[in-house]
Amino acid sequence: MMGKLDGKIAVITGGTSGMALATAQLFVAEGAYVFISGRRQETLDKAVKLIGRNVTGVQGDAASLDDLDRLFDTVRREKGKIDVLFASAGSGESANIGDVTEKHFDTVFGLNTRGTLFTVQKALPLFNDGGSIIMNGSMAAVKGFPGFGVYSASKAALRSFARTWLNELKDRRIRVNVLHPGQIRTPIQEQLFDAETIKQFESLIPRGEMGTSEEIATAALFLASDDSTYVNGIELFVDGGTSAI
Repeated sequence: MMGKLDGKIAVITGGTSGMALATAQLFVAEGAYVFISGRRQETLDKAVKLIGRNVTGVQGDAASLDDLDRLFDTVRREKGKIDVLFASAGSGESANIGDVTEKHFDTVFGLNTRGTLFTVQKALPLFNDGGSIIMNGSMAAVKGFPGFGVYSASKAALRSFARTWLNELKDRRIRVNVLHPGQIRTPIQEQLFDAETIKQFESLIPRGEMGTSEEIATAALFLASDDSTYVNGIELFVDGGTSAI
């Protein structure tokens, strides 16, 4: 049976754990060759081993332009093209308005917003016409969670990127969409929040439990594949309805 991404070349930043790793696994299962990046070589090596085939790992920080150059130089050398980009690398430190520092702001916006912009910019020379760009946002972009003002703003900016870039790229028929996950059980999330906080988050979800990385991966597959050829500039909320209530 043919996969939905047969013969496609995909790049996923921050692809060593959680949602992005699950997406890389699904993309490969659907026929794609995937390049993943991650900051720590040990974690990257484990992810490559877990995916098992049709994958190249490139160590690097998506907030570093030099590291992004190395990532796309590797793609150019090994495959010479890109069909799908999932700009997934991001961070989510919390700080109330009175505690926000210049370093906190620069760190969060540096990866989530600046890093996403330059990830897309540096990928474009390799992009096939008709390709798909997916940016990893957050349901927090439309919610007012205390302590996450900077994070929410960094993700809300992606909406404007998508709407501007699809217009700039319309002659190449490159689609640009934002995937907004809700509360998802990931290793990073479990490091950031204690059991009580996680329980409070789950109380906000209509179904009463968090989503899984695999549920995000299937949504990313939809945006990456020809199933969504008429979908452009949207914000796809995969949050169990939390942002709707």
